[in-house]
Amino acid sequence: MKLSKEEVEHVAQLARLKLTPEEAEKYQGQLGSILEYVEKLNELDVKSVPEMQHAAGSANVFRDDEVEGSDQDTRERIVEAFPQKEGDLLEVQAVFENQET
Repeated sequence: MKLSKEEVEHVAQLARLKLTPEEAEKYQGQLGSILEYVEKLNELDVKSVPEMQHAAGSANVFRDDEVEGSDQDTRERIVEAFPQKEGDLLEVQAVFENQET
């Protein structure tokens, strides 16, 4: 299945990627190959194969949250090395920002 240049650019926009024309052409071929492989996989008869959630076979491991402190020397070295701080409070980049949509 061959993707059009516009489809590749749309996928790049959804992924918030800026592609050069050369990259778009390269990805056009690569994404097309992936979709061709998926088409081949869709031809397989899997009616007798039981469903599974994942192949790893692991289960969730739960543990109690426990507060663990650090020694005073370690704490002082971290605070001292941190670039943006006020006293012993560390300033980090915001996770959520007000954005106009």
